[in-house]
Amino acid sequence: MKIAVASEGKCVSGHFGHCEGFTIYNVEEGKSVNKDFTKNPGHKPGFLPVFLKDLDVSVIIAGGMGESAQHLFTENEIEVVVGAEGSCDEVVQKYINGELKSTGSVCKEHEHEGHCNE
Repeated sequence: MKIAVASEGKCVSGHFGHCEGFTIYNVEEGKSVNKDFTKNPGHKPGFLPVFLKDLDVSVIIAGGMGESAQHLFTENEIEVVVGAEGSCDEVVQKYINGELKSTGSVCKEHEHEGHCNE
């Protein structure tokens, strides 16, 4: 399974579409076996869910995400976990352990970029 975390450096980004990139974890047998960083190719409506699907991602974790994006990820069979914050490594481990649940929060106003998970 591959888990993508919308990232700013080593931390979860507040809004997936405007993040620096995606830290993608390869998880096997309940353990993260490696991770790679993929630069965000740009925020274009409908593009990122397909982009991550093409990278075989099955879970996206972010601080915040708009409603349309959440629906597009679901349509692409990618689980959405929003409301996450902190270290990417710690958040992924919590997800693997079953301790990370989506808050279901929806970002509605992009002028508050960077504050979606507050």
